[in-house]
Amino acid sequence: MTEPTSEPASEPADKTIFRVDGLTKVYRTGEVEVHALRGVDLEIAAAEFLVLLGPSGSGKSTLVNIIGGLDNPTSGRVLFKGEDLTALGERGLTRYRRDHVGFVFQFYNLVPSLTARENVALVTEIARDPMAPGEALEIAGLASDRHDHFPAQLSGGEQQRVAIARAIAKRPEVLLCDEPTGALDSTTGIRVLDALAMVNREIGTTTLVITHNIAIGQMADRVIHFADGQVSRIETNETRQPATSITW
Repeated sequence: MTEPTSEPASEPADKTIFRVDGLTKVYRTGEVEVHALRGVDLEIAAAEFLVLLGPSGSGKSTLVNIIGGLDNPTSGRVLFKGEDLTALGERGLTRYRRDHVGFVFQFYNLVPSLTARENVALVTEIARDPMAPGEALEIAGLASDRHDHFPAQLSGGEQQRVAIARAIAKRPEVLLCDEPTGALDSTTGIRVLDALAMVNREIGTTTLVITHNIAIGQMADRVIHFADGQVSRIETNETRQPATSITW
């Protein structure tokens, strides 16, 4: 088995897939206002692997939810390949999510009565140009002899790989991951991160990973640091480290 090697970070200027301009989000509960985003500006390139770091409440998840078409901003806009997502109605956002975006969350949300293969097939049945469920599971790193097991028969890491396979089976241009290793031990988490890196590399999916783990930033093309609803700084890695080289 050959040792994984570092790979050059992709150039952010290759092709802009997202442009975020002056994005704000204010949540109101009665007379109380919470400013989740305070004028965020950001450009994201196609096929980039980004890690979003920052404390809870710093705006990471809010930004990703808006980019993913799950939430609307209070002001500002998000352009996806030149199209203003913030101008779309609910039907347009549903189509955008269905055709272009895959989601991976901390909790797997698998259907317990379906096998790994069947969980992935739920997505492939409604996608425009899906890959075969088995192919998606292989890319996500689930061993072929586990494809017909039910979630209760799989470990946490294996279930997360099924969730990744389900997210990528429709060949999304964007993969949004919110604390995908949060419920996993370090060894299992590294395997899941390795699967995400493989997806980014194999099918060129623009990948955003929210995490509290600073070490995961070594895998990224860029690390976006958040504080108090704003981008506080951006770090660019000259080379991306493989997940197996990360010390948690």
